[in-house]
Amino acid sequence: MPPVSPTELTQVSRNCSFGGWQMVYRHASAVLNCEMNVGVYLPPQAETQPCPVLYWLSGLTCTEQNFITKAGAQSYAAQHGLIVVAPDTSPRGCNLPGEDDNWDFGSGAGFYLNATQQPWAQHYHMYDYVVDELPGAIAANFPIKPGYQSISGHSMGGFGAVMIALKNPGRYKSVSAFSPILTPAQVQWGQNAFSKYLGNDSDLWDAYDPMYLIKAALERLPILIDQGEADSFLETQLQPHVFAQVCETLQHPLMLRMQPNYDHSYYFIASFMGDHLAHHAQALAG
Repeated sequence: MPPVSPTELTQVSRNCSFGGWQMVYRHASAVLNCEMNVGVYLPPQAETQPCPVLYWLSGLTCTEQNFITKAGAQSYAAQHGLIVVAPDTSPRGCNLPGEDDNWDFGSGAGFYLNATQQPWAQHYHMYDYVVDELPGAIAANFPIKPGYQSISGHSMGGFGAVMIALKNPGRYKSVSAFSPILTPAQVQWGQNAFSKYLGNDSDLWDAYDPMYLIKAALERLPILIDQGEADSFLETQLQPHVFAQVCETLQHPLMLRMQPNYDHSYYFIASFMGDHLAHHAQALAG
């Protein structure tokens, strides 16, 4: 039998939500060499017209389910006519040694980069998946508005959203993040993932480090970031103020909103999801 096309989606679930449909699909990814799940919300407007797309990247330990069940994005997506695509956070079931040993590396922790080190290089090409393969599958199956896409995410996914937007000028109309890992080369989460996926030569990490990428940015795409002041990872893993200082020096537009009393959870994300979807809707309407 010929290999299954990555654009061939098999529906796993379908639920009516705010006049649209929250669905989950499974497909065979060629770049990840495994099957992947992806959540897709189709707003009611998609029944009669092409719609812009927002890609959401989730954080450590998450699957596609965390966002679609906890973020409360469907009501805002229906209001603004946005298709929202939420993929899983890593390859699954690849039977690699050590892939399930730790919550911050391997399964559920793909870090949205292309691994070069074995055995991870056989499957862990989440950058290629998010940037190229997944959008191709979405375009082949849904009424998207060509050229109108944005990207957002949380924690590891917030890192992925900012990093991917910086590496692909002109591809996205807008970018935002909740509690992103912005200085990965300087913190344990990033150092652990980068060294295992990319090797110990820290110069090779620059290709995925927002602190380096912002300095070479060819586009001044405004960045919206919400960060909870009660986040237990704020100083040890996230360090938004360090990134903000670089943006200020470079005069790169950044709106960093520090939110008192909020932590790292989906309670925080749901509280400000409406603001983020309005931010993207405004950019995608241009």
